[in-house]
Amino acid sequence: MDEQRTHSGDGPLRGRGGPAPWRHGPAALRRWEEWVERRGLPWASTLAVTVFVQVGSGFAEHAQLEYRAKLDVFARLLLLVASLLLLLRHRHPVPVVYGVAAATMVYLGAGYPYGPVFFCVALGVFAAIVAGRRWAAWGAIGMLWLGHLLIAHWLYRWLPPGTDHGASWGGELVVAAWVVAIAAVAELARNRREQWAKERVEREQAAKRRADEERLRIARELHDVLAHSISVINVQAGVGLALLDSDPEQARTALTTIKSASKEALGEVRQVLDTLRAPGEAPRAPAPGLDRLPELVQQAASAGLTVDLATEGKRVELPPSTDLAAFRIVQEALTNVVRHSGSRHARVVVRYDGRRNLELSVDDDGPASRGDAGGSGNGLAGMRERAAALGGTIEAGSRADGGFRVRAVLPQRHEAKEGSP
Repeated sequence: MDEQRTHSGDGPLRGRGGPAPWRHGPAALRRWEEWVERRGLPWASTLAVTVFVQVGSGFAEHAQLEYRAKLDVFARLLLLVASLLLLLRHRHPVPVVYGVAAATMVYLGAGYPYGPVFFCVALGVFAAIVAGRRWAAWGAIGMLWLGHLLIAHWLYRWLPPGTDHGASWGGELVVAAWVVAIAAVAELARNRREQWAKERVEREQAAKRRADEERLRIARELHDVLAHSISVINVQAGVGLALLDSDPEQARTALTTIKSASKEALGEVRQVLDTLRAPGEAPRAPAPGLDRLPELVQQAASAGLTVDLATEGKRVELPPSTDLAAFRIVQEALTNVVRHSGSRHARVVVRYDGRRNLELSVDDDGPASRGDAGGSGNGLAGMRERAAALGGTIEAGSRADGGFRVRAVLPQRHEAKEGSP
């Protein structure tokens, strides 16, 4: 994972091919990231660290005059190098953390006073670990700590200022505790950053799934609307052409049916498209449901299909999604009878099974015809998708007597399972 991180040339550390992972973190971190991104390099924070280190080291010098060397030009330059390297800590965290550690080790080896220079090391280590370069950070810490042990417990005899004495091992334990604390805080920040990045990816994937599901729903809706209406239009157009010369009145009736079916199809298509233009708004017209089955039967009759409609059980109020799915399933089943069956008679039964399931069955006597009204072959797949989306099932197949049956079972309270009232 560490090797997959890249560094942007105009802002904070970024993941490859996407926005910075802290984008969805707390507001303070998000504002900080945006501020850094606008400026390209953390000039303000680096300048503040530089001033703090230079001024603080001056105070440390007065407190350690007895056993540490005075700050001279070389010491000030080392402090300046350690501070200014932090300007590149987001773009090049590995060279920066090693550079700061090296400058600090030379500073300590020259006998200059302990002080805020360690703040530069802490900030460099923090930036490297947060950037995912933890081994580089630990390597720089190890290098500096080993160098300090050699200087404080052995080499101090030969190094300036000459008046220094060896450090206590108890002090080394305090330094170790500070190192572990800095690394722990950096690891916590890194873990939170990765968590925010993961949550951002999950949100994007969820949004993509919702968009895909919405596209599928719209495609299914358009298919059901257009397939039924165009099948009716196709049949009536054939009747009109056949009777245009021999029976003008019947041809006129066919054209009237074509006009009515096309008008209704345009209205339903417009309703579907309105949901695309104004997402989130309530539809201007109610979605069709089982209460419109008589209209569906009348349309089928205009296409030459006689439909017997029966209702069994006590009717209950259905959720809108279930009501719409039930209507579309019956509509598609009747459309398939018009297209693919040689029978001109169909039976539709709507059965309410107490408060559990809604059962739909559409039967025709067959046999299958060779003609095709230009269907896409997605009718049964669309019905199964509608039923599955509600937790229901679809069975479709030939009967033993040569007819064809479509049977759907839909939960009557699907929305209640999702927590809806």
